[in-house]
Formats: sequence, structure tokens, C-alpha cells
Amino acid sequence: MNHVLRERKPHHPADTPRHPVPTEPLERRTLPTALAEEIIGTATEIAVTIDSMSDSSARICHTLTDPGLLDLVDEHAAALPEALRGALRPPATSAGATVITGLPLHDTDLGPTPRDWREAAAWSVERRGASLRLDIAMLLLARCAGEPFGWQGQQGGRLVNNIVPSPGHEHEQSGASSTTLLCPHTEDAFHPRRANLLMLGCLRNPDRVGTTVSSVRQVSLDEGQRRLLGEARLPIVPDVSYGNDFDRHPAVPIATVGAGDDGPTLRYDPAYTPLDAADDEFRSAYEHLGDELERVCRTAVLAPGELLLVDNDVVVHGRVPFAPRYDGTDRWLKRVNVRLPHRRRPAAEAAENGYGQHTVTPFQARIDRCVRPTKIHIRHRGTEDPT
Repeated sequence: MNHVLRERKPHHPADTPRHPVPTEPLERRTLPTALAEEIIGTATEIAVTIDSMSDSSARICHTLTDPGLLDLVDEHAAALPEALRGALRPPATSAGATVITGLPLHDTDLGPTPRDWREAAAWSVERRGASLRLDIAMLLLARCAGEPFGWQGQQGGRLVNNIVPSPGHEHEQSGASSTTLLCPHTEDAFHPRRANLLMLGCLRNPDRVGTTVSSVRQVSLDEGQRRLLGEARLPIVPDVSYGNDFDRHPAVPIATVGAGDDGPTLRYDPAYTPLDAADDEFRSAYEHLGDELERVCRTAVLAPGELLLVDNDVVVHGRVPFAPRYDGTDRWLKRVNVRLPHRRRPAAEAAENGYGQHTVTPFQARIDRCVRPTKIHIRHRGTEDPT
């Protein structure tokens, strides 16, 4: 199936909503100064250590999956204070998103914002410096939250992705866009192995570009709408960052709204869902859900050194439009996908083909290392998960 890009009426979070939005603010957590400095100091120590690994330095920087680096991340993450794991627990409110503040970050240390993820990866090899240290810091944080992983088909399998506006991608529905509204969506909604938790770290945001978040646990659906949206009616295809031709893989219909242990769950990406193939009744329910997600939308304007944790099973996220400058000062985020080992998804998802996309899971064999700190033993790790 080829990509399905629907023209939708743009919604800017600053627009006046049709109904009152929840007044509860997004949950905020602050890292104590000493703990925040310890994280950056530990990342710096790891970066200095891997600089001596000349035989593997390029592989380390390109994908962050080198066994030596992974051993260091596991060992140091296990030794970080328990308070850090508490700060990185999943969002605790119905909004499903949490802002974490306190990481020390200085703009002068970063260098210019790269023009695309490839340039960012190349600079990590050539220049090292703050970007690589922050990659390692993001891995440490994600490792304390759960199991960081990547995608073979996205950003070359890197465990830490760079999100920057890229020339030629301004109007597409992907993280490289800018001048168009990035529609609210579940991250990698097409795949059964998508992240449970999404971690976005802000390096630079001079124009105060907002990240939008909307929780299915704050929307209003009647019984009939919930029933329709709970049925497996339509597929979701991968976004353009994975390519543009998935005809060789059967399209598997999925349910939009599910039932989790603590409330409803959501799997939603209207830009990549063939809604024209649905009947009027389903489209009406889907449109109502979209209106409700707009109604409860909140905007997180991240400052440098702030993290946004998004519960990807509950919340859709997007981004407001902005005008890129491409002069080295544009918005720059880093993103890590995190799997929560003890969270389970519906058994029916196991039969999905994921359109042939594979995850990169070098930490999978040690998902409990941060819970039970022990001496690290080097062992062989597989780097991909075929499901």
C-alpha cells in the first residue's frame, strides 16, 4: 500500500477551541541540580572512554550500538541514583505527558543546528563534542526508563534520532518538516513493536516552537463511537521516513481505540490512514475523535535542557508550524524510543507484519540491568528484532 496523505483542516493549538479544555497543567518534574550534573558528567566520562576505542569509534557515533559503548551505558545507568528512575517513570496524570527540567545545557557548546539527521551523525564522528555527549546522556536517561531501541529503516538504525528541519521536507508529515502543521499522531502507529514511551530532549528552540500533546483519556466518546473505533477497520501505513512503497506487505486493519489496564489506549495517525475506504459511520466517529483530540490539546514549549516524556500508548503528539532559517540556529531535538518491559499490548498485534520494518534492540537481553545493578559481563548481543 502506498502512502495515504489526506488534506485536513489545520488546527493550531492557539486557535480558540469549540469546548473548554482541561485546566490541569502538564505534569512537571525537576531534576535536582546535583543529579542533573551527574548525568552530564557521566555522559562526558563515557564519551572520553570511547574516544580511546579507535577501532570502533565510527560505528559508535553512527548508530550508538557498539558493544563497548552499550556496556558502559548499562554499567553507569545501573549506578545512577534511584531518584532518577523515579523521575523517568511514565507520566502519572491523564494528560499522559510530562516535562522534565534541569539538565544543564549551554548553546555555545552545541555548534550549529545540522540541516538533516545525516549531517548530525557525521558531525558526531568528525567533531564529537556536546552532541555526542547528549546522545549518551539521552541513552542513559532512556535506559533508566526502560529499553531504548531504534529502527533499521529510520535514521540508519540510530538509537538516538536527531529531529531538525530539513530543506526539501518542509511540507511533509514527518519530523523533518517545518512550515506545515505536523498532525497529531501515535509514534510509529503502523507497527506492533512501537514505543511505549517517547523521550524528546530539547537542545535548541529559539522560536519557542510548541510540541502538541492530546490524551485519549481526556476525550469524550459515546458508546457507539467507542465501539466503532475499537474495531479493526483500517490499516495505518509507515510514514515517509521509512520509504514510500509497502505494496508487498499485506495491509492489516487495526483498532484505533483500545482497552488498557488503566483506561483507553490509542493508535492514531490520520495522515497515513486510508479513511476514504471506511463507511460514513466509521468516518464520523473518527472525525469526532479528531475533534476531541483537538479540544484537549495542550502545547509543550520545550526549552534547552528540558525533556518531554510522552506515553505513546495513550497520547498523540504533533508540532505547530514554524519558518526554518537553515542558518544553524533552528530548533533541534533528540528523540529516543523506549519500550517498557512490563507493559503488554493486545495479543492480536503479534500477528501484524509491521510492513517489513525491523527494530534495533541491542539492550533487549539486559532490560533489567537498571533494576538490579550488578557487575557487567560482556556478551554477544543481537542488534535486531524481526518482529
